[in-house]
Amino acid sequence: MRLRIYVGLLATFVLVAGLCLPAVQAAPRTPANSRSYYEERGEVVWEVPSDEKIIALTFDDGPDEKDTPAILDLLKQYEARATFFVVGKRVEEFPELVKREVDEGHEIANHTYSHTYFRKKMPDTRIEEQLMKAEHVIENATGKKTKLFRPPGGYYSENVVRAAKKSGYLVVMWSWHQDTEDWDTPGVGKIVNKVLNNARNGDIVLFHDHVEGRTQTIEALKQILPELKARGYRFVTVSELLTFRKSTTVEK
Repeated sequence: MRLRIYVGLLATFVLVAGLCLPAVQAAPRTPANSRSYYEERGEVVWEVPSDEKIIALTFDDGPDEKDTPAILDLLKQYEARATFFVVGKRVEEFPELVKREVDEGHEIANHTYSHTYFRKKMPDTRIEEQLMKAEHVIENATGKKTKLFRPPGGYYSENVVRAAKKSGYLVVMWSWHQDTEDWDTPGVGKIVNKVLNNARNGDIVLFHDHVEGRTQTIEALKQILPELKARGYRFVTVSELLTFRKSTTVEK
């Protein structure tokens, strides 16, 4: 009888003690598809924080028959190298411009063949087809393979990242504070202020070298390039910027 009472009291004590103790919580997991999730896995890059005064200028949607040569002239004037995320169909139209970009030390990257928006979930094979078709055109024009990819409109998802990785590409976005929105012609002053007021080491800046004849990018660059150079910034390609990235182990 006494043994039963003792066991009962002990069980009650354990139960009460358990209720009083703080619950042990599992370490929070990074939500899938968040920026941190992909950065931790080393599969998507937005910027590369660095102690070095380096900055990567990127141009989407080209080449453009009129604006790309003007941008190349400015980059050459200020000894700036950049990365051009080109559209395959436009490379077919102006292969000589992409060849010039390479000859002048710039980097060519993949922006799909037909500027396809991957807003809705689609088969990986269709994404891979867009990448490979663009890669084929770029290689024909330059003799070089590309290894960086930026999805049009910045639309990315698990299957976009997966398809890019399978095709041998690293997904490159841009610094959130360095989206110039130059495609929307916000005004030269706004473009200039956006870049200069937010410039940080390791930034990836988003411009466009094809906006169908209404670009304000060229006039903005005439102010941005000399000012950043005066501040001591060195203009590098995205691939060079990535050499400053800390090594990251990607989950298999």
